[in-house]
Amino acid sequence: MDKNTITGIILMCAVVFGFMYLNQPSEEELAAQRKAQQELAEQEKATSKMKPGDVVVDSLSSADWAMLDSLAREKAIAVDGIEIKSVDGALSGYVSAKGKKIDIQELKGSKSGDAASHNAAVISVKQLLDKYIKNSTFASSLSGTEQKFTLRNDSLEVELSTHGGTVTRATLRTYKAYHSQEDYKSNKSEPVELVNAENNSFGFIINDAAQAFDTRDFYFDGKQLNDSTVAMTLNAGAGATFTVTYTLVPGTYMLAMDVTQQGMDKVIAGNVTNLDVVWSQKLRRQEVGKTFEERNSGLYYKVQGESGDVDHLTENGDKDETTQEKMKWFSSKSQFFSTVLIAEGAFNGAEMHSHAYEEGRDKGYNTYLKDLSVNTSVDYQAANPKVGKFFFYFGPNKYKVLSSYDRFSPKEDLKLTRLVSLGWTLFRWINTGIVIPVFNWLGSFGWSYGIIILILTILLKLVLSPLTFKSYMSQAKMRVLQPDIKALNEKYPNPEDAMKKQQKTMELYRQAGANPMGGCLPMLLQMPILIAMFWFFPSSIELRGQSFLWAPDLSAPDAIISLPFSIPMLGDHLSIFCLIMTVTNIVYTYINMQSQSSSQMPGMKWMMFLMPLMFLFFFNQYASGLSYYYFVSLLLTIVQTYVCRMFVDENKVRQTMAENAKKPRKKSGFMARLEEAQRLQQQQMKAQQKRNNRR
Repeated sequence: MDKNTITGIILMCAVVFGFMYLNQPSEEELAAQRKAQQELAEQEKATSKMKPGDVVVDSLSSADWAMLDSLAREKAIAVDGIEIKSVDGALSGYVSAKGKKIDIQELKGSKSGDAASHNAAVISVKQLLDKYIKNSTFASSLSGTEQKFTLRNDSLEVELSTHGGTVTRATLRTYKAYHSQEDYKSNKSEPVELVNAENNSFGFIINDAAQAFDTRDFYFDGKQLNDSTVAMTLNAGAGATFTVTYTLVPGTYMLAMDVTQQGMDKVIAGNVTNLDVVWSQKLRRQEVGKTFEERNSGLYYKVQGESGDVDHLTENGDKDETTQEKMKWFSSKSQFFSTVLIAEGAFNGAEMHSHAYEEGRDKGYNTYLKDLSVNTSVDYQAANPKVGKFFFYFGPNKYKVLSSYDRFSPKEDLKLTRLVSLGWTLFRWINTGIVIPVFNWLGSFGWSYGIIILILTILLKLVLSPLTFKSYMSQAKMRVLQPDIKALNEKYPNPEDAMKKQQKTMELYRQAGANPMGGCLPMLLQMPILIAMFWFFPSSIELRGQSFLWAPDLSAPDAIISLPFSIPMLGDHLSIFCLIMTVTNIVYTYINMQSQSSSQMPGMKWMMFLMPLMFLFFFNQYASGLSYYYFVSLLLTIVQTYVCRMFVDENKVRQTMAENAKKPRKKSGFMARLEEAQRLQQQQMKAQQKRNNRR
């Protein structure tokens, strides 16, 4: 072993012994270790004397008891099922655990008849102490007595709680909840309750270094300033306060939230630049018709800016989505009602989650539609007295109402009307530009909505009657030409003459002034209105709870006939309006087939009759108002068909067509190109046939 090796070993030993010397426990640390060992020995000794049924595994240390006594002496603890106070150093109270109340002295003596409840109580106390430690200056507000305040106007009633300083209930005073057919008959339905303490959670979180101050954990000091305003103030210690002032805007469904603060820079670091906003809600069922309610519920949101889009998470299954875009509002939307959180400024991106309750998978399926949550943030400065302003909209998805709330955002269109499902762009234009104004105008007369739907359908049929008449005239011309078309078919029976037969047929149409597509085009032009109405009726909250004839609610299926079993797609009931619509549709199909210009294959005829039966399965779960509209529309179409037959003399049509045929007609550019293409194709076919014959 050389000199360098020996020197190295000596230096390494010196480093190790030096490290051990420098890191040896101090006298205070040794004393703490001895104390802990002594407490453990005492605990084991006490446990050995206990009966088998009294043995508990967990316990609180003397340091825990000292801290608990200090906190309870400063302010009685009343939070999370724990109520403890200290008078002259003596603790009293209880801890709730596993459905039992454990006396604090019993907990301190490490004795209990139920070890599981005892240990659960110890864990609850430790979690409470940990929460107090983490919340430092905010700790004094972790316990308190909950107070509730109520704000109401003619439309909305809101309950506010000092625990969390948030909304614990929002009730729509003019709308009733319908969960079953009996609710219509009993007339005892309660008002629609959009949120309550069990299904709604909202709060602000300030993340400061390793700590997160969540307003939902604290007790605020509440003060009602007037009939429409309540101020909730959180005492953050060191003279700092965080205040949320709620104002119920008169005559609206809007609750304003002004968030202000004073002295928060004394307790919050200056490098904190974001205030987190957390909101979760279980979307409650409000309607009898589950199918359409599930299809039209979900988490909706709008990107900030005049051109910002309104989008939503998928209504089916579970969906998570993260965005970095500036957001204007988020909404928990059901078929007819929405809760919307709106920022006066903007939210900084968001994490959004949606869980769809499914039958057989979730216990709460019959109570809730979706479980929705949003985690977002807004700009924040601890030294700025004004934190931000927000609005909560608790109200109906009513187009006229939602369009009036743009005044709360003068810099951009909130586009809250997008919460009313009115279909894609073309159909939405028809609904917003024609259907809704006419529907609201008719509704102003105070008539029954069944009568209003009837009048609306008649008006639409009158407006579309020129197209209907033109379609019928085109069909009449095609019927008149049937003998001539039949003669052409007999004259050119061979397949190789198909092109020539087609040319002669087109020439016949041109000379007679008939168009084989003339009957289809007017019908196609009417389709957008039919589809627009398909979206309008199930989304019209005006029809909700409105009865007509046997239907108790025009916005829900009129499930009068109950089935002892459930049929896929059809369900466990039959809707009378849907059944009548199906029968009327079959009659209309029969009448329409009688007036067809050409014979059809037997299979095609059966297909024509099969379509109305498919509509029975499709519409049986839909709003009875929609089925009623289609029934009336089909009935009026049948009447129009017979009226056209009365006023259209086919002999005169034949005579007019004969006169038109004698007149010279200039070929259109399209017809000329079509005939030229047919001529070239015919030449190619003849050439191909000659080659085949030579072979």
